[in-house]
Amino acid sequence: MSVTIRALMGACALGALGTAALAETTITVATVNNGDMIRMQGLMDAFYEAHPDIKVEWVTLEENVLRQRVTQDVATKGGQFDVMTIGTYEVPIWGERGWLVSLDDLPESYDADDILPAIRGGLTVDDHLYAAPFYGESSMVMYRKDLMEAAGLEMPEAPTWDFIKEAAAAMTDKAGEVYGICLRGKAGWGENMAFLTAMSNSYGARWFDMDWKPQFDSEAWKATLTDYLDLMNNYGPPGASSNGFNENLALFQSGKCGMWIDATVAASFVTNPTDSTVADKVGFALAPDNGLGKRGNWLWAWNLGIPAGTQKEDAAKTFVEWATSKEYLALVAEKEGWANVPPGTRTSLYENPEYLEAAPFAQMTLDSINAADPQHPTVDEVPYVGVQFVAIPEFQGLGTAVGQQFSAALAGQVTAEQALQSAQMLTEREMMKAGYIK
Repeated sequence: MSVTIRALMGACALGALGTAALAETTITVATVNNGDMIRMQGLMDAFYEAHPDIKVEWVTLEENVLRQRVTQDVATKGGQFDVMTIGTYEVPIWGERGWLVSLDDLPESYDADDILPAIRGGLTVDDHLYAAPFYGESSMVMYRKDLMEAAGLEMPEAPTWDFIKEAAAAMTDKAGEVYGICLRGKAGWGENMAFLTAMSNSYGARWFDMDWKPQFDSEAWKATLTDYLDLMNNYGPPGASSNGFNENLALFQSGKCGMWIDATVAASFVTNPTDSTVADKVGFALAPDNGLGKRGNWLWAWNLGIPAGTQKEDAAKTFVEWATSKEYLALVAEKEGWANVPPGTRTSLYENPEYLEAAPFAQMTLDSINAADPQHPTVDEVPYVGVQFVAIPEFQGLGTAVGQQFSAALAGQVTAEQALQSAQMLTEREMMKAGYIK
């Protein structure tokens, strides 16, 4: 072979390599630092095997920081992320504003009709799907069956708040570092206010009346916050004003909580013997009520959405389709067992006998999701939708500001009355500024 021909062939080979390199697309995915999302990052070899032309860079953030970063990026069309992990709160607002790419063109094999109606409804605007759910959740009571039995009590399937107070008192052993109840105290509209707003619904409270006037000066909100503070101060762990989902999960898994009322998605973690010292001692019940027709449970999904400004829409859709597919659920089941499959998204999962057998919490999770009604979240009529949030753009700032007041009350820096007074004033001020009230 002549030197010239060999040189030409070498040049062609280099050119082919350059073309291949150019064909590879790297997408940036922003996600939350919880167990299911971390697990997905460990299963990416399966994605790369099926899609060798796409690479994924992860930006994994704490929940409050994630919300701040993705909101700023999508609103300013910053282009930092090609896929965003966003909640049921953001999707309808951002979809309506044209900030998200519609997912209506996902292939038929994806089977969007299999998504649980309650979850899909929260991700749809004008019949267009704007995000795909990675997992869905409500909230429920997770409790130590051994401690409940030792206290001489039996957890009802549908407990009242009065029973929760009684059980928390009976199970508390502060000398032994066992606390009757663990609840969210960390400030944030998706942290302590997710819990407290859902709790307040069962007490007959609401954020706003039909004229958008804030209601923190109501007796129902006073009862909600007073009972929450009593529970946490008397029977909760120390430093609770810093505890969010992950902190309480660690406390429960290490045997320090008698009860934990939080996201149904935690069930697979607290019953996993690899991580939980109490895995074989956990029972489940519906979120508590006060006999007013509403339970203190929420409705949420962590979803994958694609910002409208991305330059890599096709690759982003390919990733979203894979990560939220039936096939991904089967992959997790194969690698981690059916009990660890992301819950709350697909009807077919709750018809799967292998899942129902492996996950003792499956039916309670489904019942909790179906019990939440974002269209009618409160006892009295309200002008908004959303169970543990108010689906208006201003709520993200409002919820966090109110959450800071309530977290300060839990830390003993202000009284319940002062926290509610401040919540009323700041909410009124912001709603006037936004033009809801005069």
